[in-house]
Amino acid sequence: MDFKKILVAVDASENALRAVSYTGEIIGESSREFKITLLYIARPSPPERLYLKEGDSLKADFQHEKKRARAFMSEARRLLEAKGIDPISIEERVVEAKTLSIAQDILSIQQDEGFGTVVVGRRGVTKAEEFLFGSVSNKIVHYAKNCSVWVVE
Repeated sequence: MDFKKILVAVDASENALRAVSYTGEIIGESSREFKITLLYIARPSPPERLYLKEGDSLKADFQHEKKRARAFMSEARRLLEAKGIDPISIEERVVEAKTLSIAQDILSIQQDEGFGTVVVGRRGVTKAEEFLFGSVSNKIVHYAKNCSVWVVE
């Protein structure tokens, strides 16, 4: 794994923006040595509603989610560049969820592409919400292998 290859998993939230900002602060002017990939896993609807939708409705939801992701990515890129990150060192990717677990999708990409560092924001869900719905950051911390994980609150 290449620890200078950093995967920043984002979801268009304030917490994700804090994770992007933190990454920019840590890497800063030494960014030419690093490759930062902003990753947005787009899911057309929350999993509990997926089964209620079909065909065109799912496509429309996904297109809307991709548009939201692109707007967030532009903001995240500007933030990284303002922190001194070389624009050449930044990659933006919006991919469709492959599984019902965003954490699993993130970790699959991390393993398949050899990212040595994963950065995620933490929403701070309650224990009840975490029990019912899970926590992406918690799952990544528990299941990540051969990489460092930065959880930004």
